[in-house]
Amino acid sequence: MSKRAYFGTDGIRGEANRHPMTAEVALRVGMAAGKMFMSGDERRHLVVIGKDTRLSGYMIEPALVAGFTSVGMDVRLFGPLPTPGVAMMTRSLRADLGVMISASHNAFSDNGIKLFGPDGYKLSDEKELEIEALMDEGLQQGLAPPTALGRVQRIDDSQARYVEIAKATFPRRLNLTGMRIVIDCANGAAYKVAPAALYELGAEVIPIGIAPNGFNINQECGSTHPAAMQKAVKEYRADIGIALDGDADRLVICDERGTVIDGDQIMALIAADWARRDKLRGGGVVATVMSNLGLERFLADRKLTLERTQVGDRYVMARMRQGDFNVGGEQSGHLILSDFSTTGDGLLAALQVLAVLKESDHPMSALARQFEPVPQKLENVRFAGGKPLENAKVKAVMADAEQRLNGTGRLVVRASGTEPLIRIMAEADDETLVRQVIKDIASAVKAAAA
Repeated sequence: MSKRAYFGTDGIRGEANRHPMTAEVALRVGMAAGKMFMSGDERRHLVVIGKDTRLSGYMIEPALVAGFTSVGMDVRLFGPLPTPGVAMMTRSLRADLGVMISASHNAFSDNGIKLFGPDGYKLSDEKELEIEALMDEGLQQGLAPPTALGRVQRIDDSQARYVEIAKATFPRRLNLTGMRIVIDCANGAAYKVAPAALYELGAEVIPIGIAPNGFNINQECGSTHPAAMQKAVKEYRADIGIALDGDADRLVICDERGTVIDGDQIMALIAADWARRDKLRGGGVVATVMSNLGLERFLADRKLTLERTQVGDRYVMARMRQGDFNVGGEQSGHLILSDFSTTGDGLLAALQVLAVLKESDHPMSALARQFEPVPQKLENVRFAGGKPLENAKVKAVMADAEQRLNGTGRLVVRASGTEPLIRIMAEADDETLVRQVIKDIASAVKAAAA
């Protein structure tokens, strides 16, 4: 496959107002994607656009709008809405394309553009390459005549629609009456919808991270900084804490004691519950190479499989569709429940956990540790340029590490798709060996990157 110039593992992402996250690139994306998704028939073509709460959204959104309308595509604007909400609304409004402006769990200084097809699924690599080819064409190509310019409207009830969709995924036989829940919205896209959905289902809600100011998204809050959720859970003696990220497509949870529960444990909890109810499809779960070996063993004990993909929820989703799986996700908390959604949805995953907790006679701490994780260590090494993983010394050290693990564990070394980082993960029953392997590879990468 050709190398992509703009798109990474999750859309286009970068520092706001620096290439590729500039108004000009956003304009080109709008024009290129608009041309590609306008099939040439006489009807009006529609794109829907949502965003999170970053200051730079005010720059990216109008540039996209200008691009789409200039080629004759109508636009509907949602304002702040979770990424999965945009995917859902793309389908429900019968749009040709959906766009989410967000850099997910990154700091406010970054932003990104994610695209969804009319089916609500993220675009394939091939489609993204086609868009890139069109982006590099002259800006005068394919412009609509003055009479055929696109029209723009704001959809005022998009958040209320998403709340109703989310509530409908919670089992009808249950409600959340009597439960005290901390929800940390990361000052991001779900700051209104997540507390509303939990409250309307009957919970006593303690919302935090609900005062976005354009700069504080993911800042010392949300799924990447769970300490804020843990503190609130203890302070308010809550039954459970839920922390979403900036665009609410991932979550982490903590129990009533404040102990954090990662995506692997949440997948195990939901998969085991659904398997008991004969709701689990595909004979198991789809996860990435980063998921813990303990999850694989947990599922195997229940005659279920763990199918692994490369990192990126789009690859998880592709394998789920291929094998008709309905539970998949990433250790980081991107959970995809395809009975309800076409992409990761932190709120929907939280509602399934709450359903299990509500029907259990136990506190969350008794449900939190579904399996004993195998010792796993992850280290990120930043590099300025070049390709450290193609260095002969790095390759030799990695080969030696594989030999030392020798079937008792796993090693995953990869370049990040969104940042200039080499991500090194090792796991095995022998924790000392894991630490040594990571240290050796990190040292070799640092030397190669120097």
